[in-house]
Amino acid sequence: MNELQEEKQIDNLIYEIRGIEVMLDSDLAKLYECANGTKTINQAVKRHIKKFPERYMFQLTKEEYIKLRSQSGTLEVDGVGKHSKYLPHVFTEQGVYMLMTVLKGDLAVRQSIALVRTFKKMKDYILSNQDLIGQRELM
Repeated sequence: MNELQEEKQIDNLIYEIRGIEVMLDSDLAKLYECANGTKTINQAVKRHIKKFPERYMFQLTKEEYIKLRSQSGTLEVDGVGKHSKYLPHVFTEQGVYMLMTVLKGDLAVRQSIALVRTFKKMKDYILSNQDLIGQRELM
């Protein structure tokens, strides 16, 4: 997969919850090809819990989980996640960066680089279009 495809794929996995852009633990587990899915992510976080304050990672409420599922059909791919035992965790941009520091392996390095590029491009786009955003708010 080339860089543009990777970035587009990652861009589609970013959601806005509580007014913050976040990524789901299940999506990150898929990106990093974690053998045990979110269990791998959760174990890494538990081992390094001091690196993940609530402003970096939080658990969705039942209402947020239901709304997210109904809005985008997410969390229900091939029946996986349809009846999740636990509410998902989400990671803010800073939380994703911190997660990059605790996951290991070559794939983790490659995916981390793609994630950093994606967040950078999103910020650059917002900064370059601030005039348009400001004009929309005036209308």
